[in-house]
Amino acid sequence: MSAEYDVAIVGAGPAGLSAALNLVRARRRVLLVDSNRPRNSATLLSHGFVTRDGISPLELRKLGREEFLGYDEAEHWQTLVTSVTAAEDGFRLDCSYRGEDRSATAGVVLVTTGLQEKLPAIPSLRAYYGTFIHSCIECDAYDKRDQPLAVIGEHPDLAERALLLSQWTDDLVAFTNGADVVTPAEEEHLGRRGIRVERRAIQDVVGDREGLRGVTLVDGETIERSGGFVRPAWSGELGYVAPLGGELDGDGLLVVDGHGRTSVAGLYAAGESTAPGPQQLIVAAGSGARVAATINRDLVGGLAELGDAVQ
Repeated sequence: MSAEYDVAIVGAGPAGLSAALNLVRARRRVLLVDSNRPRNSATLLSHGFVTRDGISPLELRKLGREEFLGYDEAEHWQTLVTSVTAAEDGFRLDCSYRGEDRSATAGVVLVTTGLQEKLPAIPSLRAYYGTFIHSCIECDAYDKRDQPLAVIGEHPDLAERALLLSQWTDDLVAFTNGADVVTPAEEEHLGRRGIRVERRAIQDVVGDREGLRGVTLVDGETIERSGGFVRPAWSGELGYVAPLGGELDGDGLLVVDGHGRTSVAGLYAAGESTAPGPQQLIVAAGSGARVAATINRDLVGGLAELGDAVQ
C-alpha cells in the first residue's frame, strides 16, 4: 500500500500529536505513524500538563489521536517505521507491523519518536518503576514531597539531579551504584545541603505490595527509603532515518537548528529525538507545536524572499 502526504510524523507522543494537530489545521495532509509503545507506559499518572494534571499518559495519547483524527486530512497508522529514504520530491517511509508491510511517501518527515531508556541493572527496579520510583523529577517529585527518598544514577549528572530533588525533600540519599560519577567537590557541596552520597553498589531495591521499603547494598545493609528517582541511560534509536545521513550528536540524537530543521532538507525533529530538556509532556507538546509552525512556513515558501523584498 502506498500513499502521498504533505507531512509524515513518526511518533505519536505529545510532540508528534501536537505537531500533527497544528499541521492538519494548517490544511496539510498529515500521516501520523506510531507503534504505540510509549516510554512512559509504566507511569500511571502524568503531571504538569495544564488542564490535564493527573491524567494517565495513555489516556492523553488517546485523546490526542481522537482530536487529530477529527480532521479530514488526518490519517493514523499503528505500525513501525523500518526505514526512511529519499524519494522524488520527498521521502519514502517503509513500515512493518505484525506481518503487514506498508509504505508511504511524504514531502516532509518529522521525527518525534523520543527516547528509549535502559534502567540500571538492579533486579527489582522495574517492579517499582512508574509507581514508587520515577525518572522525571519535575513530573513526579511533588507527589513524593517530604518523604525519605533515593536518587539512583550512574551518570555524571547525578549530583545535579540530587540537588534539584532537594527542593522537595530534606531526607535524600544519592546512590552511585558503585559508579565514579560524583566528584569529591560535588559530594562536599551536596553534604552542605544535607544530601548523603552512597558510593557502594546496590544489590536490590526492596519492598512489598504496599510500596518501596529501602535500598539494599551489596554488603547487606538496607537504607530505608519510601520512594525515589532513577536516571536511565537514554538512546534515540534512530536507525530508521540513518540512510538519510542526518547529523547526530554525541548521544545519538538528531542535531537541529533553533526551529527543528535537521541537516537534511525536509527532515525535521521535535521533542526528545533532539537533545532532551525537562522530561515533561507539556514541554514535548510545545516543541511539536513550534516545529509544526516552522514546517508549515517552509512549505508555504517565499516568506524569506518576501522579507528581503520588504527590507
